[in-house]
Amino acid sequence: MRYAIVIEKAEGNYSAYVPDLPGCVATGTTVEETEKSIREAIEFHLDGMREDHTPIPPPSSRVDYVEVAA
Repeated sequence: MRYAIVIEKAEGNYSAYVPDLPGCVATGTTVEETEKSIREAIEFHLDGMREDHTPIPPPSSRVDYVEVAA
């Protein structure tokens, strides 16, 4: 599966979340570390859902950019 992730710059690190998996979050000191952490968090989250016999939501979020005059 391919889930959309959002990585945001925080005050002293980066944080990430998965719009299609509420509660699935991760942090890191770099973007690369945060990407690795959120990938592991997704796997852990999905494993927990399987163990709990909770339906796994299919990826449905779409990520895009829009340009506006600054």
